[in-house]
Amino acid sequence: MVTFLQSLVFGVLVGGVYALASSGLSLIFGVMRIVNLAHGGLMVAAAFLTYTIWNSTGLDPFLAIPLVCAALFALGCLLYQGVIRFAWRGGEASIILATLALAMIIEGVLALVWGAEPHNVTPSYVNSSFRLGPIVFPAVQAIGFVIACVLLGALYLLLNGTWLGRGVRAAAANPTGATLTGVRVERVNVVTYAIGVALTGAAGAIVSVLAPFMPDSGDRWIGIGLAIVVLGGMGSLAGGLAGALLFGIAETMTTTYVSTAWATAVPFVVIIAVLLVRPQGIFGRTTRRDVMAG
Repeated sequence: MVTFLQSLVFGVLVGGVYALASSGLSLIFGVMRIVNLAHGGLMVAAAFLTYTIWNSTGLDPFLAIPLVCAALFALGCLLYQGVIRFAWRGGEASIILATLALAMIIEGVLALVWGAEPHNVTPSYVNSSFRLGPIVFPAVQAIGFVIACVLLGALYLLLNGTWLGRGVRAAAANPTGATLTGVRVERVNVVTYAIGVALTGAAGAIVSVLAPFMPDSGDRWIGIGLAIVVLGGMGSLAGGLAGALLFGIAETMTTTYVSTAWATAVPFVVIIAVLLVRPQGIFGRTTRRDVMAG
């Protein structure tokens, strides 16, 4: 029983970070209906930025998150104004190619600047933990989980309690109608994209402490992010949270009771099983084909 509870705790802690890691991807798709294939590369770029700040100044990596988020927010604005808005006008194929090209460019730049060897941020408490009865909570995972929850809560409040959030939700529901009511959809899009990239940056900063990373680590994270977004329901932040927790628990349970060799594959098997029963995802909505055709 203790082993099961310990695995469950690990799964929830990891799932919280996965939820933050996929939130930017889900937010951008929910509003703009584009799949940002540069997501993984941006996340790894944030990890390398966190490493550089920590290595150069000694600043705690978790305290560096506001700096990383600010830098990634600015980068998101530049990428949208310089690439995304032009590619978006060309349709789905253009935006897929553009974001894929961005991912490859980011990976190349990271390898050029930091090299191809693994990097890791190791603050003094990286191996510390605390206990609650028989259950062990690794310090860095627990802190990362709390920060992820705080940022996800802040995103929820932003979307549901501010004028910007109302504009984002209006643009996501009906861009044409939002424009007619005075919402500046183009400005909403650039801010949404930048916020999504900033959230990705926060996740990258947390991940830099949890596991080694390399320039090509973005391939893994875009795979996990897309899997979670599809499982939760495309564009649903609540579904993304549920999907991330399910993914994290499936991963840790597999490691504990099956084998570490299967830890990567089994969560995707779980996703396939869920989608066979509910193809639109956990919180996704079905759309009648005749409506889609109309």
